[in-house]
Amino acid sequence: MDDEALEEKKKIDEIIDTVKTYHPDADCAIIEKAYLFAKDAHNGQKRLSGEDYINHPIEIARILSTLQLDETTVSAGLLHDVVEDTSISLDDIREGFSDEIASLVDGVTKINKIKVSGEDEEQIETFRKMFVAMANDVRVIIVKLADRLHNMRTLAAMTREKQIKKSRETLDIFAPIASRLGIYRIKWELEDLAFKFLEPERYAEVVDLVASEREEREEYIRRVIEILSEKLTSENIQHDISGRPKHYYSIYQKMESGKSIDEIYDLMAIRVIVNKIDDCYATLGWAHTLWKPIPGRIKDYIAMPKANMYQSLHTTVMGPGGKPFEIQIRTVEMHMIAEYGVAAHWRYKEGKAGPDDLSEKLNGLMNEIKELEQDSEDSGDFVESVKTDLYDDEVFIFTPKGKLIELPAGATPIDFAYRIHTDVGNSCVGSKVNGKIVPLTYKLQNGDRVEILTNTSSKGPSRDWLNVVVSPQARNKIRAFFRKADKEENILKGRELFKRECKHFKTEITEEMKLRYEDFIKSRFNVASWDDLYATIGYGGVKAGYVIQRIKANFTHDFAEESDKPALVKAPTREKGASVHVQGHSDLEVTFANCCKPVPGDQIVGFTTRGRGITVHRADCVNIANTNEPNRIIAVNWITENIQSDSFTANIMIRCLDRKSLIADISTIIGNEGINISSFRTSASGEDEMRMNIEIVISSVSQVQSIVNKLGSVPSVIAVYRI
Repeated sequence: MDDEALEEKKKIDEIIDTVKTYHPDADCAIIEKAYLFAKDAHNGQKRLSGEDYINHPIEIARILSTLQLDETTVSAGLLHDVVEDTSISLDDIREGFSDEIASLVDGVTKINKIKVSGEDEEQIETFRKMFVAMANDVRVIIVKLADRLHNMRTLAAMTREKQIKKSRETLDIFAPIASRLGIYRIKWELEDLAFKFLEPERYAEVVDLVASEREEREEYIRRVIEILSEKLTSENIQHDISGRPKHYYSIYQKMESGKSIDEIYDLMAIRVIVNKIDDCYATLGWAHTLWKPIPGRIKDYIAMPKANMYQSLHTTVMGPGGKPFEIQIRTVEMHMIAEYGVAAHWRYKEGKAGPDDLSEKLNGLMNEIKELEQDSEDSGDFVESVKTDLYDDEVFIFTPKGKLIELPAGATPIDFAYRIHTDVGNSCVGSKVNGKIVPLTYKLQNGDRVEILTNTSSKGPSRDWLNVVVSPQARNKIRAFFRKADKEENILKGRELFKRECKHFKTEITEEMKLRYEDFIKSRFNVASWDDLYATIGYGGVKAGYVIQRIKANFTHDFAEESDKPALVKAPTREKGASVHVQGHSDLEVTFANCCKPVPGDQIVGFTTRGRGITVHRADCVNIANTNEPNRIIAVNWITENIQSDSFTANIMIRCLDRKSLIADISTIIGNEGINISSFRTSASGEDEMRMNIEIVISSVSQVQSIVNKLGSVPSVIAVYRI
């Protein structure tokens, strides 16, 4: 066995030993079997860093074992890429291991196939599919988080462009998911790694600031730990106290909000772990007798846990020498959940000691996400709902019977009503807060006791409520009410809008075509029928023009002739098509196809249209390649002596990182070439990236290539190409 194989075997043995520490009865033979299977499947494959590919799944398995996942999930981590990257099939996994492991591998494989391009539509679908997968089996997402964590740890091997893209995805998608699942040890590392690659200078600055007085702070923390430990020991409170690690991204966020390094109270922090809830509150009391608490800095997440099940007491006190520091106090079980979040469920599911309601909380979290998915009409609604749920702070409200309800900050009595039940929300006519009548626009505060006044004969919610509510559940349920109530009206309105847009696009979609397109519109727009699609168009859920564009893009053969419309109206002093010669003809009307916009220098062909002469296409045009009537294609060529005074349009797409003066720089280069711009459109394509679609007026393909080359050298430009 060579040195690399010995090192791999050592890592697998360490993973198995780790699993046995928290799950002594685990069938760890399955882990070793999964390793050997993955090693054979990935044999010969290398990562960008040059190391053997098998090191990647091994490191994922290591991360999963540190999260104390069951042996099934650890094995799935080892196998997570074999279906996607090798000839191994899902049936091979099922036959060699189990249905459960195959299901987890399948879930991760499906998520891996979702390519996040930064474009809104694909980004939305990514969010939706990831969260639906999480609601079906959260372990799929935990494996994906481990996969992303190791990829971020090895991100230095990628190009700068990929580093920025992956880091932005990590901050926007994966770190918030880890936070929502309560897996803080992954969340913090993902954020710090993403920060390091996105803002390397600011990252280095924060690291230097934290390190500048490290020894002094560590000595200070040792002193306060000694003082508090001595007090707790004298009160017979068993405890474990340690310094709390500092996370650079968290410090950076606070500095960005205007705080100096000296104003960040949790830069110096300790964590106290005790055995019982009573000891948590007793420890808080003794800490406040030793040092004065800072008003407004005491948070009780034990009585009012966070949505991701996090529980702890937080206080900031003025310590020795007038220096503030933070104290977190929790039980062993609370600490397990704080570190591992929903992953802690698999530690306790075999009946071991632990929080009795952990499974119930986990199920509640999953059901909440499923409810969001069901109530959302489309992917955009769903993602907006989930992101609101991820990022917003919470307020805690009491029902008249004392039940605690958690809502996003800024919630109103309407949000509260819909959280109780859909019917309560739909029949809501007023509210009382702490016994007093308040308007439905009132912003609820922590500790408010809310009573909803209802009327069963109410006509339902007001559309204005959509501008008042902040919770995704309430917004989706109000929209659902109006979708159902107005469906017939929306069908008529949507059908009329669809017809109008067809005329605008000069497109005819017959009833026979609609029958053929029905399966496509059902899957593409998540509707059950054309009437449902019309209803969606009618209430504004999707634009009719967008539907027509998607249909035409998917059924190009049906609309081939529509692309044969002139791309350019030539000067009236010249005969139409004078720059192109049609072999064997001299009197045919010639126009240029809008789909590919040929210009002199392009290889071209002609397409015989019905009643509109010859349309000239580029030879590599997709509509020509896909035509089912090749007999209508004829030979044409440029008449070089006639094209010198002709003008043509060409479209250029530029992908770039946004910066000041970029548009001015690009316009200057085009102007210096003596080229006119006929249209200039920009659109966002992610947090920092944008796209520019520029239509220019030129006389030959050489001009296009020249301008493409020059634009490609502009700083911040990622790619330039002719459309």
